[in-house]
Amino acid sequence: MTRYESARDWPTWRKWALLVPIYLIDLSVSWGASCFSPAQKKFQKDFGTSAEVTTLGLSLYVLGLALGPMFLAPLSEYFGRSPVYIVSYGTLLAWLLGTALAPNLGAFLVFRVLGGLTASCTIANLGGTIADLFPRRHTGKAMAWFLWAATCGSPLGYFLFSTIAQSRGWRDVFWALLGIAGGFWLLMSATLLILGETRPKEMRKELTASNLARDLLQRTMTRPFRFLSTEPIVMFAAAYNGFLYGISFLFNDALSLVFSQHRFNTLETGLAFLGIVVGISIGPLTHILFQERFFQRRVAAVAGPADQHAVVPEARVRTAMIAAVTLPISLFWFAWTSLPSVHWIVPILACVLWGWSFYTLILATYEFVVDSYGIWSASALAGVGLVRNLCGAGFPLFANQMYHRLGYEWATSLLAFLAILLLPITFVLYFKGEKLRMKSPFAASISRDASPSSGENAAADVEQPLEYTPEAEEKKNKMMKSSSS
Repeated sequence: MTRYESARDWPTWRKWALLVPIYLIDLSVSWGASCFSPAQKKFQKDFGTSAEVTTLGLSLYVLGLALGPMFLAPLSEYFGRSPVYIVSYGTLLAWLLGTALAPNLGAFLVFRVLGGLTASCTIANLGGTIADLFPRRHTGKAMAWFLWAATCGSPLGYFLFSTIAQSRGWRDVFWALLGIAGGFWLLMSATLLILGETRPKEMRKELTASNLARDLLQRTMTRPFRFLSTEPIVMFAAAYNGFLYGISFLFNDALSLVFSQHRFNTLETGLAFLGIVVGISIGPLTHILFQERFFQRRVAAVAGPADQHAVVPEARVRTAMIAAVTLPISLFWFAWTSLPSVHWIVPILACVLWGWSFYTLILATYEFVVDSYGIWSASALAGVGLVRNLCGAGFPLFANQMYHRLGYEWATSLLAFLAILLLPITFVLYFKGEKLRMKSPFAASISRDASPSSGENAAADVEQPLEYTPEAEEKKNKMMKSSSS
């Protein structure tokens, strides 16, 4: 292959040829969570467990997804991105094999946690890979499809694997996932080895045991929690992401309960999840056609067309303000049309609106955090991701009890009321986001470095998730000390 100074110099076809197999991996990561849901009743019958204990098969995998990036993200700064993708996802195949062969409940749950830990390689790395390939101003389309894979994977996985769970046992579900994941791993590995590493060698840290241990400790024990406890932008993003992901996994059980009133079998319930898939899939189209164009116009007005690194974080959330309103509407719509007397297509149409709202809010908050925190965005996103996946692991545990005690209508209505409480967040980010950034020592520094008048675009060039230079690391350490004093 032709040698390039940077992955950003690659031709467009080569960038997308590398990204598409990783997007498929990201889809399958979410399939690993939702594939179990349509087979839960058969698993419950085989092992004689309660519904709550059986739900741990979903929750513990998502818990692994929450914790894995804390350890996998720093590794790419030493080894590069390709080895982390190949080794981590390759290890997942072993855990899937163990899951399919698990002789008892304990072994099954252990393999599910381990599977989530190693499957999280895309959560830890894919944002950084996109940053390697595109200037910060032009990450919008690649991020849109990244978040599509991350959000669409769960409902799409429920549908795909319900076709197996309808007539076969729960072990066959994991055998099928193992076969699909194995094929994706071979495709991704071949692509990465042929096209090459995206993270430049000079940007990787010198590998020493003390440095690696220090990075793991800082990433897992201090930085994400500092952002979560001191930065309002991160708190807002974490609250919204946690709530949205919690509902998305809670729906694996809730939709099964609701559509059981319509006497849907496993496969028919899986088909109902296509409503969410359609809504999420509309999201990238509206983002590229409307939101991204609005963003580019705002940036051009501020920085001009030549500056490839300038961003206006507030311009990222314009469409999200609409989604913040449609989210509770979709939940109320679903709640009060889930009655057996109402035709089943009506609540499924509500799921379409919910899927679009869900995707749009996740993408907007993700991009706002990245643009606001620059070289610190990896730590900020680690805090957001931790809350997001902890909620994703926790919400399904009370789904059955909540829907049975409150009733199907009021249980979903409760979620809608909570969505109303969160509704002002996107408006605050849009209208007051700049003031919030200026009050943050981290975001304010990024804003000054990236301003068109400063002429200092070096910081903007390395601001994306997991980007690293010795100067950026020194700058981070100084800022951390000043913020803690």
